[in-house]
Amino acid sequence: MLIAGLAACGGDGGSGSGSSDDKITMGFAQVGAESGWRTANTKSIQEAAASAGIDLKFSDAQQKQENQIKAIRSYITQRVDIIAFSPVVESGWDTVLKEAKDANIPVILTDRAVDSKDTSLYKTFIGSDFIIEGERAGEWLKKEYEGKTDPVNIVELQGTTGAAPANDRKEGFAKVIGADPKFKVIASQTGDFTRAKGKEVMEAFLKANPKIDVLYAHNDDMGLGAIEAIEAAGKKPGVDIRIVTVDAVKDGMQALADGKINYIVECSPLLGPQLMDLAKKVVAGESVPQRVLTEETTFTQEQAKAALPERKY
Repeated sequence: MLIAGLAACGGDGGSGSGSSDDKITMGFAQVGAESGWRTANTKSIQEAAASAGIDLKFSDAQQKQENQIKAIRSYITQRVDIIAFSPVVESGWDTVLKEAKDANIPVILTDRAVDSKDTSLYKTFIGSDFIIEGERAGEWLKKEYEGKTDPVNIVELQGTTGAAPANDRKEGFAKVIGADPKFKVIASQTGDFTRAKGKEVMEAFLKANPKIDVLYAHNDDMGLGAIEAIEAAGKKPGVDIRIVTVDAVKDGMQALADGKINYIVECSPLLGPQLMDLAKKVVAGESVPQRVLTEETTFTQEQAKAALPERKY
């Protein structure tokens, strides 16, 4: 399902503390288990490490940056061959990444980027283009309301504040709909990528705004929580309030097939095999692309129905 694309070529290879004859040890610091997407992502990484013969040391940061930094420092102390992590937020990584670099332990970013100006602090970044995901959500909305002039009131459930997917999905969406004055984002708030928080924030949106036409949720889980709130308010999701989300996990796809969500932009969590392949190359000192993209699509209701039987996550 995933195809590596080269957005930029570069990287001078890396050298961890292991050699090509030894079993590679990877320290992986995961964001948490905040969503169905993240659970599938963790499973992909763990299964791919086992298949590739890589010794995986895994930690769950419970969505706290300080926990990830502590885990990375622990991996440095343990002299792992390579470190990989999906950053909770974009900022505040330079110090610990420099510590890894000084220890000659290469780092791979997965799923989410960091905003460090010093790109030598990590070897490569594998993941989606979140801005494009936001743009795809916006393009669908434009087509849905093409030729109509009445105002379209939009509420937005953002991901974790400061996280790359939240920042970029918001930016991409705003860029596409911003040129048309009929689209109005009347409320935008973080739902922390969780179903419970998505429901809670949507309840507040519904109380404060009597007329909501569209919900844009930065992930399926928040959208699914919002559906509960919409139904509890006596409205019909997908009809009274049109819904577009990002991810395409099974539960989201089922809601799309059922007509409760109108459109989903895919963001695949199955990064494990590509990550292990990159890790082997980096530890061996081979050159790797600085950016590896995952290839993804979008889903309508009919496409979701067709895809669901074979959906792995």
